[in-house]
Amino acid sequence: MTQQISYTTLRGMNTFECFVKRSVDILLSLGSLVLFALPIAIIYIAVKWEDGGPAIFKQERMGMNGKPFMLYKFRSMRTDAEKNNSPQLYSEGDSRLTKVGDFIRTHHIDEFPQLWNILIGDMSFVGYRPERQFYIDQIVEHCPQYVDLYQVRPGIFSLATLYNGYTDTIEKMITRTEMDLEYLRKGSLWLDIKIIFLTSVAIITGKKF
Repeated sequence: MTQQISYTTLRGMNTFECFVKRSVDILLSLGSLVLFALPIAIIYIAVKWEDGGPAIFKQERMGMNGKPFMLYKFRSMRTDAEKNNSPQLYSEGDSRLTKVGDFIRTHHIDEFPQLWNILIGDMSFVGYRPERQFYIDQIVEHCPQYVDLYQVRPGIFSLATLYNGYTDTIEKMITRTEMDLEYLRKGSLWLDIKIIFLTSVAIITGKKF
């Protein structure tokens, strides 16, 4: 279920602000990849060393204009976490987590590889969290407005993740969608800065999402 939409700006931002937002995404993601090169390398080695499986986990998600893209993360679960490719949501204390994976997921550093997704234009620092088509189909049954999110790039940080946490049920996904739609309506550079700051503080202070 994909829908081609011509809009590329948040309703609360003008064209110049969206240009600034994308420029900041490029500069900040590139700078972060350089700045955090050493910890990224250490995490890569640690994930690989624990069980010999691939360090990078990739999965198709739906992005801007409803187009699929490959999202990258450090692998935090066993290689057989989803047997027979059957989608299964993560839940707290998930037995599929590896030891290293539990640590990097708890501290949200499993998402470092998404800096590359931002740099190449698949994602933004702030936006809605991209989802798999399997779950989008279920969300749309209850909230058809989900497809409006395709107007913008998905993000690492989001208003919904900050206040609603990660989702382990369809009900939470629907609540998250409603908050993401609110961001779509009211998005601004100031709101982006606020979300990045508050999320960063939450991660540093050990808040669980």
